[in-house]
Amino acid sequence: MTELIRMPQVAELERLREIEVAAGVPFAAVGMPEIAADEPLSVAELARYRDDGRCLVVGEPALAYVIWDLVDGAAHIEQVSVHPDAARRGLGRALLDRVQEESGLALTLTTFVDVAWNAPYYARLGFRMLDAAEVTPGLAAIRAHEAAVGLDRWPRVCMRRPVSDPHHPHHPH
Repeated sequence: MTELIRMPQVAELERLREIEVAAGVPFAAVGMPEIAADEPLSVAELARYRDDGRCLVVGEPALAYVIWDLVDGAAHIEQVSVHPDAARRGLGRALLDRVQEESGLALTLTTFVDVAWNAPYYARLGFRMLDAAEVTPGLAAIRAHEAAVGLDRWPRVCMRRPVSDPHHPHHPH
């Protein structure tokens, strides 16, 4: 992967919204048109992540991005999206690896169980599904919010990748 991972310029934040919309389109093909139609975060919301140093993009112009929150001592991936034109090039993996390297924290996320590019993809990157007893209070609050906005129409799960997992070493690209 030769594209540079970097902080986005303010002028690029609208591009992140375009990536999000494009990345959502495939959900319609798997019977989840509501997810495809979901409104991306606003430029103002994305700007808050950028200003807090919790937004990275890859590519020039941006082809993929990640934003994250700090939740219960982990870097919680709020969103990682790759434009379909740039899919299957390791850009999402590279962004996740960079967040983990720079934060030094475990990564957590919530995702759909039965969508190929969601839970099964993250499992290949070293994430493990958490059982109910392992879900921290902050993750439980995120899941409750997701349920309240209707995401639980499809099975969802919390996943976690520890800082170092000997079974899934992650190598920077």
